[in-house]
Amino acid sequence: MHYLEPNEKFPPITEADEQGLLAIGGDLSISRLIYAYNHGIFPWYDASQPLLWWSPDPRMVLFPEKLKVSKSMKQLLRKKKFTVSFNTHFNAVIEACAQIRRDGQHGTWITREMIASYNSLHKLNIAQSVEVWENGDLVGGLYGIYLKDKNVFCGESMFTRVSNASKYGFITLVNKLKEEGVKLIDCQVYTRHLESLGAEEIPRDEFLSYLGFSS
Repeated sequence: MHYLEPNEKFPPITEADEQGLLAIGGDLSISRLIYAYNHGIFPWYDASQPLLWWSPDPRMVLFPEKLKVSKSMKQLLRKKKFTVSFNTHFNAVIEACAQIRRDGQHGTWITREMIASYNSLHKLNIAQSVEVWENGDLVGGLYGIYLKDKNVFCGESMFTRVSNASKYGFITLVNKLKEEGVKLIDCQVYTRHLESLGAEEIPRDEFLSYLGFSS
């Protein structure tokens, strides 16, 4: 396993292990994060671990035109059950994502250092958020990294306080990104929930081709 010094470059993606772990250590500097996402690498760790960098093979992605919307969700969208905004409360969204307790996780992987770094990326219009509102209350949302020059959006995390709120926001975002010409949404790793929305696994080499790189 490769251990990164603070200013050291990432090793070749082909050095990632079977789980997709590429490197340990380094930092969450803006330049490193931008480089990482543009090369198919993302950080994922919790406060008890060192900084871990991943590039899994296969990669979970959603092609916008393959989005699956259930009948019940179509009804909620027609009724305009929630109000959706974009990039108005980024810090509130990432803080909420950090606070949500998830099955199989003993703590959050969204550390204070990560929140600070992604807020800096948001100020550069690279990290973006989706807010879902009900009666003036923030009831769901998600955030991710928008690689506009590559027509790729990298989803990071979502939260919900009301049933279907985050899914409502995600579907609204996908439709918006489709209109903007986005070709692929990076979902990183497999979950049954993402699969139910139309996401699928593709080889890492195919994913990297959308970023303009190969392993």
